[in-house]
Amino acid sequence: MNRKVFYKLLGLFALLLALQAAAMELVFVPRVGSRVLQLSAGETFRLLGTEVLVSGLIALAIVLPFAAWFALSISRRLRRLVGFANQIADGNLKARLDDGHRDELSAMAQVLNTTAARLEGSFAELESRQRELAALLDSMQEGVVAITPEGNVSWSNTVMQRLAGTSIREGRPLVHSVRDPELLACVAGALRDREVRYGRASSVAPGRIFEINAAPMPGGGAVVVLHDVTRIEAAEKSRRDFIANVSHELRTPLTSISGYVETLMEMPGANPDTTREFLGIILKNSNRMSRLTEDLLALASVESPDYKLSRQAMKASAMVADAIESLAGMVADAGLKLEFSGAPDACVVADPDAMNQVFGNLIENALKYGRAGKQIEVGAHELETEVEFFVRDFGQGIAFEHLDRIFERFYRVDKARSRESGGTGLGLAIVKHIVQAQGGQIRAESELGKGAAFLFTLPKVDSGC
Repeated sequence: MNRKVFYKLLGLFALLLALQAAAMELVFVPRVGSRVLQLSAGETFRLLGTEVLVSGLIALAIVLPFAAWFALSISRRLRRLVGFANQIADGNLKARLDDGHRDELSAMAQVLNTTAARLEGSFAELESRQRELAALLDSMQEGVVAITPEGNVSWSNTVMQRLAGTSIREGRPLVHSVRDPELLACVAGALRDREVRYGRASSVAPGRIFEINAAPMPGGGAVVVLHDVTRIEAAEKSRRDFIANVSHELRTPLTSISGYVETLMEMPGANPDTTREFLGIILKNSNRMSRLTEDLLALASVESPDYKLSRQAMKASAMVADAIESLAGMVADAGLKLEFSGAPDACVVADPDAMNQVFGNLIENALKYGRAGKQIEVGAHELETEVEFFVRDFGQGIAFEHLDRIFERFYRVDKARSRESGGTGLGLAIVKHIVQAQGGQIRAESELGKGAAFLFTLPKVDSGC
């Protein structure tokens, strides 16, 4: 029992004794007085006992209301303390207890207030750090999900929620949200063996591939991180395909050259006409390898981050006229006609040499596949913020399913015909990268039997040319 409460109880007891003494003085002495001397010892003790009992009851009757009031006061304050403690236990850390007394109970209330304030500050700091951690995890490109020891989802970031959709919810088993067997196997292994598990998931989201990292958590459960490697896989596949295509494109002329050289070596007295024919084939294939090498170097150059352009302002009409003047002879030698279809005097910013390469590749492509039309048109027209240039042929055209892929490296609509005409399959890929490097876009339009048109844009400038 605390001291101040004890002192109050002790005071009540002293008051009780004092009241009893006063009652005896006021009641016993007047009544007994001189009679005590006339009574026997037994009667005296009986009378004294009676008077002590009566005076005690009188004193108790007087003190009892004060004791009841004091007990009720202490009880009310204790109930307030208990209620305050229950509020803290229920999580209401903003609750405070106002006690105006100056005893141990009020000191206890003050200590509880201080404890609640510290707990509130600690929880606020924890919540702030938790929000910071959640914001950090939400800003990640990877999907993150925390799993309880029972296999239920305890938390997931926004990337994971976007991948799994509305099905992933806290408290639900992970298997109800994600059905990828490799992911579930990694989670099960991390929970069971308490070891980091790695894997690869391909059915979490359609068309996307993820690397899985499932690690056990110290307090039980596991955390799973999904890293999207779709682009890396696509780049790796593109690299493998590129190497395979280059190897194939080089192997074909090399095989031909090697075969004809071996034949000539085994025929020392061969007919000069045969020798000349074989040497012509060897030259043709060596030229094909030379063109492929040049296109590979050109493609590597335009794809490089260090690719530099000497851009300057020039009129669209002048750019088209220069392309026609430079390539008209080549087109005429092929038996086709190169026509100017008009172009505005609007100014664009471009690298003249790079644009000559663009027009050269597009017109050369039209020569190979548009001979049946006997005509190639080159021109441009003005848009709101751009100038759109075009090279159009009137040949057999391109099927719709090829239009989206025609600018890929080594992609050919007709592989046999392309190789026969000496194409490397890189010309349109080079054109696409040059146009994009100058802030433009390129596309193809075609209808079977009615030719094809290649259109690209360049940003327009108000003045300067």
